Amino acid sequence: MNIRPRRNRKSAGVRDLVRETTLTTNDLLLPLFLLEDRKACVPVASMPGIDRLGMDLLLPEIESCLKLGIKAFDVFPVVPESYKDKMATYSYADENFYNKALAEIKHHFPEAVIMTDVAMDPYSSDGHDGIVENGRILNDETLEVLGKMALSQAQAGADIIGPSDMMDGRVGYIRTVLDDHGFTDVSIMSYTAKYASGFYGPFRDALDSAPKFGDKKTYQMDPANRLEALREAMLDTEEGADFLMVKPALAYLDVIRLLKDNSDLPIAAYNVSGEYAMIKAAAMQGWLDYDRVMMESLLSIKRAGADIILTYFAKDAAQILKNA
Repeated sequence: MNIRPRRNRKSAGVRDLVRETTLTTNDLLLPLFLLEDRKACVPVASMPGIDRLGMDLLLPEIESCLKLGIKAFDVFPVVPESYKDKMATYSYADENFYNKALAEIKHHFPEAVIMTDVAMDPYSSDGHDGIVENGRILNDETLEVLGKMALSQAQAGADIIGPSDMMDGRVGYIRTVLDDHGFTDVSIMSYTAKYASGFYGPFRDALDSAPKFGDKKTYQMDPANRLEALREAMLDTEEGADFLMVKPALAYLDVIRLLKDNSDLPIAAYNVSGEYAMIKAAAMQGWLDYDRVMMESLLSIKRAGADIILTYFAKDAAQILKNA
C-alpha cells in the first residue's frame, strides 16, 4: 500500500503537526449569572458547579478567569419577581442593579469584553421575550422596549449587545438606537438562529424566567428547520449585526456549518445549559470522563465552524488548556 493514513497518526508529535482544528481560550465566552445581593452565592441545582453570584463574588470570579486567559463574559441578571411587570420597565430603569453591575465590572476590568442579554423575559411578569396581549406576542411594540434596554446597557459600558428575543427587525432597531445616541462602537451579537429547544431548562431554573403560560414557538425557530437560519442570517447581516449566533450548539452543528459557509461574519455558538448539564451529570455518575468529553464537545463546535463558543465549560476548559 502506497497510501497509509495511519502514518500521520503514529505519534503525538505527528498528530500535532497535522491537527486541523485547535481550541484556545480566545474562542471561549463565559456566561455568568448575577444576583442583586452583593454577597450572595446560590448554586444552580440543575447545573452542578455553576453558581449565581452577587458582585462581591462575581468580581473575583472574573479576575480568576482573566488569569486563565478567558477574556469575554456574558452576564445574565437574576431579577427578583417584585421588579417584574408586563412591560419589563425595570430593564432600563435608572436603579437597575444589572446595569450598575456592568459599569462596576468595566471599571475594575476595562480589558474584559462584556456582553449583555437583551430580551424581556428576565424582567417580564409573563416570562416571555416580548409584550403579551391576549395571549399573543407583539413584535413591533416589543422593539421599543428592547431599544431602551440595549441603550441602557451600552450607557453602562457593555461592549457587545446580545439580543436573544427573536423578534423580527430587532437588530436593525437596536442598531439605529445605539447609533443615534453615539454608541457606534458597541457591537451586536445577534441570536440569529435560536431554536425552540428543550435544552434550555437549567438556564430557566437559573434565572427563574420560564414562561408563565404557553411556549416560545411563535418566535423561536422550529428545530426541524435548517434553511430558515440562512434567511435569519441574511436579515441580521443587512440590519447591522456584527456576529451571528446559533443556539443551542451540539444539536445544531449542521446549522453552525451552514452559517459559516454562507456568511463572512464571525459565527458564535451557545453551548447551552442542558448540554452542560447532561455531560456534568453523566460524569458525576462515573459514566463519562468529564474532561475528555467536555473538550471533545467544544472541539466539535469549533470544527463545525464556530469562531466563538459561549459555554459554561469555559473555566474548566481554560484550566486544561493552560496545563496542556
